[in-house]
Amino acid sequence: MLVRLLYASRAVPAVDQEELLTILRKSKANNQPLGVTGVLCFSEGIFMQVLEGGRGPVNRLYNRIAADSRHTDVELLCYQEIGERRFAGWSMGQVNMSRLNPALLLKYSERAALDPYSVSGTVSMALFEELMATASIIG
Repeated sequence: MLVRLLYASRAVPAVDQEELLTILRKSKANNQPLGVTGVLCFSEGIFMQVLEGGRGPVNRLYNRIAADSRHTDVELLCYQEIGERRFAGWSMGQVNMSRLNPALLLKYSERAALDPYSVSGTVSMALFEELMATASIIG
C-alpha cells in the first residue's frame, strides 16, 4: 500500500544552509533503503515536505521527523493512499528556490511567499506538482 504524506514545519533559528544540506544528504541515504521518495522545500524558515512510499515506512519516518528538534509547529497537511508515486525520481529532491518564480507562489497564496499554514493541503500539493512540472526540483 503506497501513501503520500505532506507536512509543514517552522525551522529553529539554528537551521542554516549548511544544516539544510546535511538534512538532504542524510535523507537521501536513509530514504532509499526504505523505498521512500519525496521532495523538500525550504524558504524563509519554513519546511514543506512530501513523502511517498509504503504506509509503514512513511508513517515511521514522519514520526521521527515530527520529533526532530530542528523544527517546531509540525503540521500534517495531507495524507492519502495512492496508486502511484508522483515524486518517484527523488529519494529526496529539493526545490530550487532560485528558479522559483514568485508569481507561482502568488497563484496559490495571498502573497508571494511559501506559507503552507494559510492554505489547504490540496493547494500545497498542487504547488509541489507544478514545481515538478516546471523543473524547479533538483537532486
